[in-house]
Amino acid sequence: MPGKSLSRRAILRGAGTAVALPLLDAMIPAFSAGAAQAASPCRMAFLYVPNGIMMPEWFPKETASVAADTSIPLPAVLPRVSSILAPHRDNILLLSGLTHNGGRALGDGPGDHGRAGANYLTGVHPKKTNGRDLQTGISVDQVAARRLADKTRFASLELGCEEGVQGGSCDNGYSCAYSNSISWRTPSSPAPAEIRPRAVFERLFGAGEGLTGEKAAREARYQRSILDVVMGQTRRLDASLGGADRRKLDEYLDSIRELEKRIQSAEKQTQTAPKGVSVPDSSIPTEFGEHARVMFDLLTLAFQTDSTRVATLLLALEQSPRAYPEIGIPEAHHGLTHHQGDKEKIEKVTQINCFHAKQFAYLLDKLAKTPDGDGTLLEHVMITYGSALSDGNAHDHANLPTVLAGKGCGRIQPGRLVRYKAETPMTNLFVAMLDRMGVPVESLGDSNGELGYLSGL
Repeated sequence: MPGKSLSRRAILRGAGTAVALPLLDAMIPAFSAGAAQAASPCRMAFLYVPNGIMMPEWFPKETASVAADTSIPLPAVLPRVSSILAPHRDNILLLSGLTHNGGRALGDGPGDHGRAGANYLTGVHPKKTNGRDLQTGISVDQVAARRLADKTRFASLELGCEEGVQGGSCDNGYSCAYSNSISWRTPSSPAPAEIRPRAVFERLFGAGEGLTGEKAAREARYQRSILDVVMGQTRRLDASLGGADRRKLDEYLDSIRELEKRIQSAEKQTQTAPKGVSVPDSSIPTEFGEHARVMFDLLTLAFQTDSTRVATLLLALEQSPRAYPEIGIPEAHHGLTHHQGDKEKIEKVTQINCFHAKQFAYLLDKLAKTPDGDGTLLEHVMITYGSALSDGNAHDHANLPTVLAGKGCGRIQPGRLVRYKAETPMTNLFVAMLDRMGVPVESLGDSNGELGYLSGL
């Protein structure tokens, strides 16, 4: 151990670079459970998949026999999609019965996909408009971000893996802004998701001090690693640390360098795309799986360094036209979900659902392997994964597919299937999560009470 305690907010600085550090023993004033726990704050994230999930492949058959407002241990055998999360069964809650009434028409006619995204984290039925007079609610992530803004470098991160259409109507008179964002800073101001890994990386590690911003200069700068810029400080810090901290620091810096290499590789692939192939924006991997994993790695680093405690990640947008050739599906996801009972289309939608779930499982693996204080990041997070539609073919907003992962710093007891009464507002879950983040609120959107069974049988 060094002779004096290291600040939790200590960073390595270089020209245009600020590299935050993970939690080290040297940052904990005493070797005690209480000190370690205090140094490991709770984080929250919200992951979104569009167009619903094939529900027969999501909830286990035991769900129907579970009485409302009760829970049982997670069944040994899970259906095809949710079984992908089985390796983390001790770290997930499978929640049934949650509903978003604000996603329904409520007199506004068609537009379920437009309403779904805007309503998901706000619990507010959005105003039907394709103009600038947007109106929904403040999302749960931004409620937390406002209250925790002084704790971290960034109040929140809004990430995504698919760029939306800018302007106009995307669903029967609902503005594209409703589909492009699940995070809303105010009822009329969405927080757009950043889909470029390089931009997120620069936000986390490139402070931009002393840089001109010219493209050539930035490209020259990235011929070497961010870590090269702070090498001198890294060596001095390393010399003052104990053995355990040196290993933690080495592993952390290795993860940064590996992520740099993957982003650089994606950029090179973009520059050398075959003639006639549309070139995506710089640094965006062409394969969805790699794009999602890079964004998850960035999210993990942001949580690991306590750069933020609140994040959202849109794996894809509502009505997504994305195809998945990497798993042999050339058709657009959204079109396939309107299968009308066609078995071939149902099978393809199920494969897409499984592919999305595999990306989430990757994040859980990453968090479970990342040390944080007296445990791992997975023990110190609460992450929801789900959709604002259950049956995409029917545009159903009830009994939404929802997972709550992580132990929330000991405030969540996972490993169970919980069934709530039909029409229980999803926002009740968000209110409960805010409470466990130390951000108590009386209500959010259409919430109508507390949500039980998150912390015990």
